[in-house]
Parts: sequence; structure tokens; C-alpha cells
Amino acid sequence: MINKERKLARGYDTPNRCHAVTSTVYSGPAEDRGQKYREAMDHEKDFYPGKSRYNIYIGDIHGHSRLSDGYPDIDAYYRDIRDNDKLDFCALTDHDHGGVGAAELYGAKWEIEKAKAREYNDPGKFTTILGYERDSYPWYNNMIIYYDNYDGEMIRSDADGEITYADLLKTLNRDDVIVVPHDTYSLTAGADFNTMPPELFTQLIEIYSRGDSAEYFGNPCNIETYRCEGGFWQDALKRGAKMGCIGASDNHARGNKEYEKNYTGINIFPGRTGVLAEENTLSSIFSALKARRCYGFMGGKMWIDFRINGHYMGEEFSDSSDRAIYINVKADAPVRQITLVKNCRDYIQSKNPEFMMFDYKAENETDYYYLRVELTDGRYGWTSPIWISTK
Repeated sequence: MINKERKLARGYDTPNRCHAVTSTVYSGPAEDRGQKYREAMDHEKDFYPGKSRYNIYIGDIHGHSRLSDGYPDIDAYYRDIRDNDKLDFCALTDHDHGGVGAAELYGAKWEIEKAKAREYNDPGKFTTILGYERDSYPWYNNMIIYYDNYDGEMIRSDADGEITYADLLKTLNRDDVIVVPHDTYSLTAGADFNTMPPELFTQLIEIYSRGDSAEYFGNPCNIETYRCEGGFWQDALKRGAKMGCIGASDNHARGNKEYEKNYTGINIFPGRTGVLAEENTLSSIFSALKARRCYGFMGGKMWIDFRINGHYMGEEFSDSSDRAIYINVKADAPVRQITLVKNCRDYIQSKNPEFMMFDYKAENETDYYYLRVELTDGRYGWTSPIWISTK
């Protein structure tokens, strides 16, 4: 893009107004006008980045067994995800209280959880992640702890079901764990990002689970009984949180659909997580999650490649040059619309599943972009943001 006046005239642009396209359009008569048009539009691909350095793996990393308040035994849980859902990775995340009226997860139950996660891990084919769901009042109430190994010890504070500022901050600074809150928008089990000290913001949020999205207050994918201002992803992003996103089913029923219906009321699509990782192993997938190189979506399969100036979702970088934004979405249903969200507002929309554009406008010292993908069957997906600093 070399037109000297383009940035005076516009804040964003597309490769199909480059000189190669224009020269082809203005090249005179052609016997096959359709071919001439395709030749012109193909010049857009000259700007596309090369093949992604990462593979995309899809998993479900939030669910429960009968060791807490779920229906299936552990073996049924892992086998259902591996053999029936045919996902690449998963985590079993039973509640630390072990189910109301039952023994807590601490002790013998946790040893079983660790042993089974190790047993079902099959590097290169099916990865398991050790984790559990921890009640964490007053900061997040419900948050998942994930480990980069199979020997992690459960994290306890002075009072079970609660966590102190100091203990949460210490946990967030650990390299061997990832903390992901869910139901943050709920009055009874949520978080208040408008009040919370920024140092307690997590690296990831569960953007979708059990039929509800945490994207923004009033979004159409949330049917929670109580929804609260301050408990949504955009509330945290607006306060400067460097927070990516995942999706998960929070499935309590695997193998018993009636039980799940009674538990959730409605669960049309199970939440899932996509990660951009070098290989399907614990270390690689954990590293991708830690780096926010991940996205969440509703059910089925969705593959998303989102890059700005060669940087992938979840990355932070400094660059004062034009922002070359590449978007490529593949799914098991047609794309209805892709929205490029900039600084928490809808900025660009496209029905084309693969396209590229340039953004010429830096609005803040740090701008951030993420994608909201809508499929024709009503499913949505959301990517972790990319943050760009002009310094």
C-alpha cells in the first residue's frame, strides 16, 4: 500500500486497493472477464502472512465427576471426551468441597484425581491437565486451578471456600499454575472487576460455559438469572486487564443428559477451548494457555487464525507502523459474521471467513483487538485479544 494520501483519507484499508489490483482492473478488455476479476482479487493474498507456526488443538477443560457433584465416574469422564467428543485435550475439575454433604477433595480424592490424569495422558494423541475448581470468596468465588504437572498440591487458605488477597496474589504469580474464573457475571458466584485491584486480574477468563457468555453486560448469549455490571470480560479489559479467554462445558453429567438438563436448565452448546500450540502435549498446551494463545467457543469445532503484524492472539507488542490484521476462520458450520472488536467496541464486520485489512489509527498508548465469530447455527466464538503499544 503505497498511495501517499491514503492515511489522510481513511483510518482503515484493505489490500484490494493496492496498485497491483488497480493495475489489473484497469488493464483493458479481456476475453474472460470473470478470470480477470479473480486475478485482480487474488492480489490480496500477496499480503497474507505465511502458514501459522502453530497447530490448533481443541479441548474441554472444565467438568465434574462423582468425586464432587458430577454424575460420571472418572474413567467415563475421560473416555467420553476422548472417544465420543474426540477432543485433543481435557481437564477434570472437581470442586474442592467434594460435593455438598460428601468428603472434601483434599486427601484421598485428590490422589485419585492426580493418578487418573496421569493415566489418561497420551502425549501426541490426548492430553490431560490436572485441575480442580476452588471456591474463592470474596474475589472470584469460582475459579479453576490448572497445573503444569501431575503432582500439584491443592491451594488452601485460612478458611476453606475463601481466599485472601495475599494468597491469591501469590497463586497468580506462580509459573506452574493457571487461574481461570468462571460465572464472573453472576450475583451469587461472580466477581467485580470494577472494584478489584488490577494486580488480582487473572490471565484468562472462562468466556462461555453452560449456556452463558461473560463477554459484556447485556450480550445475547447470557441467560443467567442474575447478571451484574462489573462481572464481564469487557469490564476487566476496560480497566487494563491483559486477560485472554477460554470456553468450557462445566459438564456435570457426561452419560446422563437428563441429569445435565436438570442441573443447568439449558445447555444448548458445550463450551470448548482452542489453543495454538506446537504439539499435543501437556507442556505445549499449558504454555499456550499461559501465553493466552487460545480462544473459546460454543460446541462443535472451530479453528481461528488471528494475527496482527505477525503476532498471534494473546500477544503484547510495541509497533508504531500500520497494523496488518489477518483473520481466517474455519468451522463445522458456515460463518455468518466476524466482528473485529477494538478497545471493546465493534469496529469492523465481515461475512468473509478469510480476509485482511490495515488499521491506520492508534487510539491509545495501548490498543487491543479481539474477534467475535458468529456461525449460521447460532454458535459464537471469541479470541484472546492482541495488545499493541505505540511506545
